[in-house]
Amino acid sequence: MSELVLREDHAGVCRLTLNRPDKLNALNVALFRELDAHVRALAGQADTIGCVILGGAGRCFSAGHDLHDIGAGEDPPEEHYQAKVIEALSALPQTVIAAVHGHCMTGALELALAADLIVAADDVRFADTHARWGLTPRWGGSQRLPRQIGRQAAIDMMTTVQAEEALRLGLCARVLPAATFEAGVQALAEEILTNSWYALQGIKRLVRQTEGMRLEEGLVHELHRGPGRAPDHTERVARFTRRRG
Repeated sequence: MSELVLREDHAGVCRLTLNRPDKLNALNVALFRELDAHVRALAGQADTIGCVILGGAGRCFSAGHDLHDIGAGEDPPEEHYQAKVIEALSALPQTVIAAVHGHCMTGALELALAADLIVAADDVRFADTHARWGLTPRWGGSQRLPRQIGRQAAIDMMTTVQAEEALRLGLCARVLPAATFEAGVQALAEEILTNSWYALQGIKRLVRQTEGMRLEEGLVHELHRGPGRAPDHTERVARFTRRRG
């Protein structure tokens, strides 16, 4: 039986690929179990993996929560299992990129929103169809989507499926040509990793730890509880001055 989440590492970048292309990468419990195992492993590999790309095999990122799995009475290993896996993905120390192409629907959108950056191919269609199926978000959609694009735009997207508006509203950090999408995402990840990994991880922690704080509280936290200069700071500055000297 084929793996439902593939992992490939190269030069500090880990690429995780949702691998149910015949089912449009619909998210079932079995897939989440494999994603969970990968995320748990990555949480302890921050010294060797600096960036994680989450993408989908075949025609799309994912069509969302597998309705057939729901109808069959899905049996996760614990309560709120999928939401916990998505939060663990969000909490990884590495920079996480959701590389989204084709369709990104409902539960798949909730999964993508857990990433630090959503990078979309120019053929992508986003939609949140919870209400169509008589569902409400359980994997973070009602919390992350308004924080990403604003309350009013999020309500609009969740109730009227304004898929085409998602790019304009700032749901994505970047939009890349579909024809060269995979190479473009890889190049972005490699560019990110030219920075200090210590600083990248520290910036991510600061943003997560201060989310929801008042500005004054966040500024104090940044000043007094930030990770400070990276161990490679001196060498990075020295290399710059040598080049310019």
